[in-house]
Amino acid sequence: MIPSRPLEGVSVLVLEDNYYIAEESQLTLEDAGARVLGPCRNLEETLETLEADHPQCALVDVNLGEGPTFEPARALRAAGVSVLLVTGYDSAIVPADLKDVPCLQKPVDSRRLVSAVASASAR
Repeated sequence: MIPSRPLEGVSVLVLEDNYYIAEESQLTLEDAGARVLGPCRNLEETLETLEADHPQCALVDVNLGEGPTFEPARALRAAGVSVLLVTGYDSAIVPADLKDVPCLQKPVDSRRLVSAVASASAR
């Protein structure tokens, strides 16, 4: 549990297909004061969520069950959302157009997650 609420007032979309990881991320972010949108499991759910609300930041899993995909990150960036990639892969798989996006390695420590979201949402 995080003692303070450094993400108070920040909305974060969570895109993660693994239920347990999504739930852990959601609880960590909410404990830090964030309003979590989702968790979404795929690009379609993400786009539906974007129609209803506009997050400041998005936590985006690179592998949504069918290998690495970067279309959700690109779609979120195009919508003006700050993106954080989360992956168990080596960060070398990130394509050139997304090299400037912060990439967190799984498993993500809760303090590191909150810190990264705070930095991304401040941009």
